[in-house]
Amino acid sequence: MKTNRLVLSLFLIFCLSSCAANIEVLKKQEEASRNLGEAYMQQRDFSSALREFLKAEKIYSKDPILQNDLGLAYMAKDRLDLAVKHFKKAVKLKPDYVPAKNNLGTAYLAKKEWDVAIACFKEIVDDILYATPHFPLTNLGWAYYNKQEYELAEKYYLDALKLEPNFIIALRGLGRTYMAMERAADAVAMLEKAVKKYPRSAESYFYLAKAYSLSGEYKKAINSYNKVIELAPESFLAGEAQKEVEKIKRLR
Repeated sequence: MKTNRLVLSLFLIFCLSSCAANIEVLKKQEEASRNLGEAYMQQRDFSSALREFLKAEKIYSKDPILQNDLGLAYMAKDRLDLAVKHFKKAVKLKPDYVPAKNNLGTAYLAKKEWDVAIACFKEIVDDILYATPHFPLTNLGWAYYNKQEYELAEKYYLDALKLEPNFIIALRGLGRTYMAMERAADAVAMLEKAVKKYPRSAESYFYLAKAYSLSGEYKKAINSYNKVIELAPESFLAGEAQKEVEKIKRLR
Protein backbone atom coordinates (compact mmCIF):
# COMPACT_ATOMS: atom_id res chain seq x y z
CA MET A 1 0.00 0.00 0.00
CA LYS A 2 2.83 2.39 0.92
CA THR A 3 4.54 1.51 -2.36
CA ASN A 4 1.39 2.44 -4.30
CA ARG A 5 1.15 5.77 -2.49
CA LEU A 6 4.81 6.50 -3.20
CA VAL A 7 4.36 5.68 -6.89
CA LEU A 8 1.25 7.90 -7.05
CA SER A 9 3.07 10.77 -5.33
CA LEU A 10 6.02 10.49 -7.70
CA PHE A 11 3.63 10.38 -10.67
CA LEU A 12 1.84 13.54 -9.49
CA ILE A 13 5.14 15.34 -8.95
CA PHE A 14 6.24 14.30 -12.46
CA CYS A 15 2.95 15.56 -13.95
CA LEU A 16 3.18 18.91 -12.15
CA SER A 17 6.81 19.36 -13.20
CA SER A 18 5.96 18.43 -16.78
CA CYS A 19 3.00 20.88 -16.86
CA ALA A 20 5.15 23.66 -15.44
CA ALA A 21 7.83 22.97 -18.05
CA ASN A 22 5.23 23.01 -20.83
CA ILE A 23 3.82 26.34 -19.61
CA GLU A 24 7.32 27.84 -19.61
CA VAL A 25 7.84 26.68 -23.19
CA LEU A 26 4.50 28.21 -24.22
CA LYS A 27 5.37 31.47 -22.47
CA LYS A 28 8.67 31.69 -24.37
CA GLN A 29 6.92 31.03 -27.69
CA GLU A 30 4.28 33.64 -26.88
CA GLU A 31 6.91 36.17 -25.85
CA ALA A 32 8.78 35.70 -29.13
CA SER A 33 5.63 36.51 -31.14
CA ARG A 34 4.79 39.40 -28.80
CA ASN A 35 8.26 40.90 -29.24
CA LEU A 36 7.94 40.67 -33.02
CA GLY A 37 4.54 42.35 -32.82
CA GLU A 38 6.01 45.16 -30.72
CA ALA A 39 8.71 45.66 -33.36
CA TYR A 40 5.99 46.00 -36.01
CA MET A 41 4.19 48.51 -33.76
CA GLN A 42 7.33 50.66 -33.66
CA GLN A 43 7.38 50.59 -37.47
CA ARG A 44 3.67 51.59 -37.46
CA ASP A 45 2.80 48.38 -39.30
CA PHE A 46 -0.27 47.80 -37.16
CA SER A 47 -1.78 44.98 -39.23
CA SER A 48 1.38 42.86 -38.99
CA ALA A 49 1.65 43.70 -35.29
CA LEU A 50 -1.92 42.57 -34.68
CA ARG A 51 -1.32 39.29 -36.52
CA GLU A 52 1.66 38.54 -34.27
CA PHE A 53 -0.21 39.49 -31.11
CA LEU A 54 -3.18 37.27 -32.05
CA LYS A 55 -0.78 34.42 -32.78
CA ALA A 56 0.81 34.96 -29.38
CA GLU A 57 -2.60 34.99 -27.67
CA LYS A 58 -3.42 31.57 -29.13
CA ILE A 59 -0.23 30.21 -27.58
CA TYR A 60 -0.62 31.80 -24.13
CA SER A 61 -3.35 34.32 -23.35
CA LYS A 62 -2.60 35.10 -19.70
CA ASP A 63 0.20 37.59 -20.34
CA PRO A 64 -0.94 41.07 -19.23
CA ILE A 65 1.71 42.75 -21.40
CA LEU A 66 0.34 40.95 -24.45
CA GLN A 67 -3.22 41.98 -23.61
CA ASN A 68 -2.08 45.60 -23.29
CA ASP A 69 -0.28 45.31 -26.64
CA LEU A 70 -3.45 43.95 -28.23
CA GLY A 71 -5.34 46.94 -26.87
CA LEU A 72 -2.80 49.33 -28.37
CA ALA A 73 -2.92 47.58 -31.74
CA TYR A 74 -6.72 47.71 -31.84
CA MET A 75 -6.64 51.39 -30.85
CA ALA A 76 -4.24 52.08 -33.72
CA LYS A 77 -6.76 50.46 -36.07
CA ASP A 78 -9.64 52.44 -34.49
CA ARG A 79 -11.31 49.31 -33.09
CA LEU A 80 -12.03 50.94 -29.78
CA ASP A 81 -14.41 48.40 -28.26
CA LEU A 82 -11.84 45.65 -28.81
CA ALA A 83 -9.13 47.89 -27.38
CA VAL A 84 -11.19 48.40 -24.21
CA LYS A 85 -11.77 44.64 -23.95
CA HIS A 86 -8.04 43.84 -24.03
CA PHE A 87 -6.99 46.66 -21.71
CA LYS A 88 -9.54 45.34 -19.20
CA LYS A 89 -8.06 41.85 -19.56
CA ALA A 90 -4.59 43.24 -18.91
CA VAL A 91 -5.76 44.94 -15.71
CA LYS A 92 -7.65 41.82 -14.57
CA LEU A 93 -4.51 39.73 -15.00
CA LYS A 94 -2.36 42.34 -13.25
CA PRO A 95 -4.44 44.72 -11.08
CA ASP A 96 -1.46 47.04 -10.42
CA TYR A 97 -0.66 47.39 -14.15
CA VAL A 98 -0.89 51.20 -14.23
CA PRO A 99 0.08 51.78 -17.91
CA ALA A 100 -2.78 49.48 -18.97
CA LYS A 101 -5.17 51.44 -16.74
CA ASN A 102 -4.01 54.67 -18.38
CA ASN A 103 -4.45 53.10 -21.82
CA LEU A 104 -7.95 51.98 -20.84
CA GLY A 105 -8.79 55.56 -19.94
CA THR A 106 -7.30 56.75 -23.24
CA ALA A 107 -9.52 54.32 -25.14
CA TYR A 108 -12.55 55.77 -23.35
CA LEU A 109 -11.33 59.26 -24.32
CA ALA A 110 -11.26 58.13 -27.94
CA LYS A 111 -14.83 56.83 -27.49
CA LYS A 112 -15.75 60.26 -26.02
CA GLU A 113 -16.92 58.61 -22.82
CA TRP A 114 -15.47 61.40 -20.73
CA ASP A 115 -16.76 60.42 -17.28
CA VAL A 116 -15.65 56.79 -17.57
CA ALA A 117 -12.23 57.98 -18.74
CA ILE A 118 -11.98 60.39 -15.81
CA ALA A 119 -12.71 57.56 -13.37
CA CYS A 120 -9.88 55.50 -14.91
CA PHE A 121 -7.34 58.30 -14.67
CA LYS A 122 -8.28 59.29 -11.13
CA GLU A 123 -7.46 55.73 -10.01
CA ILE A 124 -3.83 56.18 -10.99
CA VAL A 125 -2.82 59.85 -10.65
CA ASP A 126 -1.76 59.37 -7.03
CA ASP A 127 0.15 56.14 -7.60
CA ILE A 128 3.64 57.11 -6.39
CA LEU A 129 5.20 54.11 -8.17
CA TYR A 130 3.98 55.23 -11.61
CA ALA A 131 6.91 56.69 -13.52
CA THR A 132 4.90 58.98 -15.81
CA PRO A 133 1.98 60.49 -13.83
CA HIS A 134 1.94 63.49 -16.18
CA PHE A 135 0.21 61.23 -18.74
CA PRO A 136 -3.01 60.61 -16.75
CA LEU A 137 -2.97 64.20 -15.48
CA THR A 138 -2.84 65.48 -19.06
CA ASN A 139 -5.56 63.03 -20.04
CA LEU A 140 -7.72 64.37 -17.22
CA GLY A 141 -7.14 67.87 -18.60
CA TRP A 142 -8.33 66.76 -22.03
CA ALA A 143 -11.40 65.00 -20.61
CA TYR A 144 -12.47 68.07 -18.63
CA TYR A 145 -11.74 70.32 -21.63
CA ASN A 146 -14.20 68.27 -23.67
CA LYS A 147 -16.75 68.49 -20.87
CA GLN A 148 -16.26 72.28 -21.07
CA GLU A 149 -15.18 72.31 -17.43
CA TYR A 150 -12.26 74.57 -18.22
CA GLU A 151 -11.12 75.42 -14.70
CA LEU A 152 -10.67 71.74 -13.93
CA ALA A 153 -8.94 71.23 -17.29
CA GLU A 154 -6.54 74.05 -16.43
CA LYS A 155 -5.85 72.52 -12.99
CA TYR A 156 -4.87 69.11 -14.36
CA TYR A 157 -2.79 70.50 -17.22
CA LEU A 158 -0.90 72.67 -14.72
CA ASP A 159 -0.39 69.66 -12.44
CA ALA A 160 1.05 67.74 -15.40
CA LEU A 161 3.38 70.61 -16.30
CA LYS A 162 4.66 70.85 -12.71
CA LEU A 163 5.96 67.31 -13.16
CA GLU A 164 7.05 67.63 -16.81
CA PRO A 165 7.35 71.32 -17.75
CA ASN A 166 8.00 70.68 -21.46
CA PHE A 167 5.35 68.02 -22.10
CA ILE A 168 4.02 69.22 -25.43
CA ILE A 169 0.56 67.64 -25.17
CA ALA A 170 -0.06 69.43 -21.86
CA LEU A 171 1.37 72.72 -23.20
CA ARG A 172 -0.88 72.55 -26.23
CA GLY A 173 -3.90 71.41 -24.21
CA LEU A 174 -3.48 74.24 -21.73
CA GLY A 175 -3.13 76.73 -24.57
CA ARG A 176 -6.39 75.51 -26.08
CA THR A 177 -8.05 75.67 -22.67
CA TYR A 178 -6.99 79.29 -22.27
CA MET A 179 -8.46 80.06 -25.70
CA ALA A 180 -11.74 78.48 -24.63
CA MET A 181 -11.62 80.65 -21.49
CA GLU A 182 -10.94 83.72 -23.72
CA ARG A 183 -7.57 84.26 -22.04
CA ALA A 184 -5.79 85.06 -25.28
CA ALA A 185 -2.53 86.34 -23.78
CA ASP A 186 -2.13 83.20 -21.64
CA ALA A 187 -2.92 81.03 -24.64
CA VAL A 188 -0.28 82.78 -26.74
CA ALA A 189 2.35 82.44 -24.00
CA MET A 190 1.69 78.72 -23.57
CA LEU A 191 1.63 77.93 -27.28
CA GLU A 192 4.72 80.02 -27.98
CA LYS A 193 6.48 77.87 -25.40
CA ALA A 194 5.22 74.74 -27.19
CA VAL A 195 6.59 75.80 -30.58
CA LYS A 196 9.86 76.97 -29.03
CA LYS A 197 10.42 73.58 -27.42
CA TYR A 198 9.12 71.61 -30.42
CA PRO A 199 9.67 73.71 -33.56
CA ARG A 200 8.68 70.84 -35.89
CA SER A 201 5.15 70.49 -34.47
CA ALA A 202 2.66 71.66 -37.10
CA GLU A 203 -0.22 71.13 -34.68
CA SER A 204 1.31 73.51 -32.13
CA TYR A 205 1.78 76.20 -34.79
CA PHE A 206 -1.83 75.73 -35.86
CA TYR A 207 -3.20 76.47 -32.39
CA LEU A 208 -0.69 79.27 -31.86
CA ALA A 209 -2.06 80.88 -35.03
CA LYS A 210 -5.56 80.62 -33.61
CA ALA A 211 -4.37 82.24 -30.37
CA TYR A 212 -2.75 85.09 -32.33
CA SER A 213 -6.03 85.63 -34.20
CA LEU A 214 -7.89 85.73 -30.90
CA SER A 215 -5.41 88.39 -29.75
CA GLY A 216 -5.86 90.40 -32.94
CA GLU A 217 -2.23 89.72 -34.01
CA TYR A 218 -3.16 88.78 -37.56
CA LYS A 219 0.29 89.08 -39.14
CA LYS A 220 1.70 86.64 -36.59
CA ALA A 221 -1.31 84.39 -37.15
CA ILE A 222 -0.65 84.27 -40.91
CA ASN A 223 3.04 83.52 -40.32
CA SER A 224 2.13 80.66 -37.99
CA TYR A 225 -0.44 79.23 -40.39
CA ASN A 226 2.19 79.38 -43.16
CA LYS A 227 4.52 77.46 -40.85
CA VAL A 228 1.90 74.72 -40.59
CA ILE A 229 1.77 74.49 -44.39
CA GLU A 230 5.57 74.39 -44.55
CA LEU A 231 5.90 71.64 -41.93
CA ALA A 232 3.03 69.41 -43.06
CA PRO A 233 2.12 70.41 -46.62
CA GLU A 234 -0.07 67.39 -47.43
CA SER A 235 -1.92 67.24 -44.13
CA PHE A 236 -5.50 68.10 -43.17
CA LEU A 237 -4.09 70.83 -40.90
CA ALA A 238 -2.33 72.45 -43.86
CA GLY A 239 -5.63 72.68 -45.72
CA GLU A 240 -7.32 74.24 -42.69
CA ALA A 241 -4.41 76.63 -42.24
CA GLN A 242 -4.69 77.80 -45.86
CA LYS A 243 -8.42 78.46 -45.36
CA GLU A 244 -7.69 80.52 -42.25
CA VAL A 245 -5.03 82.57 -44.05
CA GLU A 246 -7.46 83.39 -46.85
CA LYS A 247 -10.17 84.28 -44.31
CA ILE A 248 -7.83 86.70 -42.46
CA LYS A 249 -6.76 88.31 -45.72
CA ARG A 250 -10.37 88.89 -46.74
CA LEU A 251 -11.18 90.52 -43.41
CA ARG A 252 -8.21 92.89 -43.38
